[in-house]
Amino acid sequence: MSITRPGTPAFLPGLELSRRFYAEAVGPLLEEAAPGIPHTAARIGPGSEVLGYDTPRSADHEWGPRLQVFLRSRDVSRHAGRIRHVLAQHLPKTFHGYPTNFAPTGETRDIRVMRATAGPVHHRVEITHVSSWFTDTLGFDPTSAITAADWLGTPTQRLAEITAGAVFHDGLHALAPARAALRWYPHDLWLYVLACQWQRIAHEEAFVGRCGEVGDELGSAVVAARLARDLMRLCLLMDRRYPPYGKWLGSAFARTSAGDRLTPVLTAALTATDWRTRETHLAAAYETVAGLHNQLRLTDRIDPTTRPYHSRPFRVLRADRFAAALMARVSDRAIRQLPLPGPADTEPENMRGARPERV
Repeated sequence: MSITRPGTPAFLPGLELSRRFYAEAVGPLLEEAAPGIPHTAARIGPGSEVLGYDTPRSADHEWGPRLQVFLRSRDVSRHAGRIRHVLAQHLPKTFHGYPTNFAPTGETRDIRVMRATAGPVHHRVEITHVSSWFTDTLGFDPTSAITAADWLGTPTQRLAEITAGAVFHDGLHALAPARAALRWYPHDLWLYVLACQWQRIAHEEAFVGRCGEVGDELGSAVVAARLARDLMRLCLLMDRRYPPYGKWLGSAFARTSAGDRLTPVLTAALTATDWRTRETHLAAAYETVAGLHNQLRLTDRIDPTTRPYHSRPFRVLRADRFAAALMARVSDRAIRQLPLPGPADTEPENMRGARPERV
């Protein structure tokens, strides 16, 4: 069933809409407001369209013709005010059928796209400087040295938003190097992030059976769902792709090298009504992901078969073996000494320093 409201234009993906908005409307007005001033134009940062997941549903909330225009630092102070004014006065009220006016609804951080009938356009063309924009968005400037704390303190959703999207014009030649610096973790940090993800699985893989053994099928299913999420994130990290937040995790996972193979297996695990069936499907998923780990050759080969959990009759991979092998390959002493995350429900005071919960 269509979710496009009567009278709305045919859906145009947001990145293409913004590209046309720059080429047909914003670019010519920039030349009028600040002729000859070099700039870079892009659509990056928050927004489902940046990751390519927008649909007609997206058009009802903070979606539409929008982009960033980056100037040199000295040109921001000299020209940004005039550029904003010219855009507000001369941008069309609609573009390809979509309103260009973004107005708050009164709810905190809730911005709707509304048709402007009179007065200036409250556009979403952001005029800024590359270093300032990254510092405001990430808390650090990737045009300078990026520390391990910067990497590990930044949610993968944010890193995905920064490195995806599109650049429409690059007259400054500064945005591309900054995005390239964030394209993926340095090798030792990648090993560490993978180890953290394996360790999360290790802490809970036996609980699917343990909950079921005492008759707690709901608890078993909840644990299985968390393990499925961790496996999906792990597959994305193995593919060198930043996992997005929950709304788009399944969409991103479907595009991984393991998506076609693992989607039916994880679906079967999550729809199982008894813990033994649930555990069987998870065990198959563990072995598939373990095989993918071996294909990466980041460590020596590790036996990918599942096994009993010590003397208990629960089928597990012993995912801690993979975490330990990865950490053994970390050459940077400071990273090697970082803690791996504790159990998902550990008290916060026991988790101090385990920042990879955010990655």
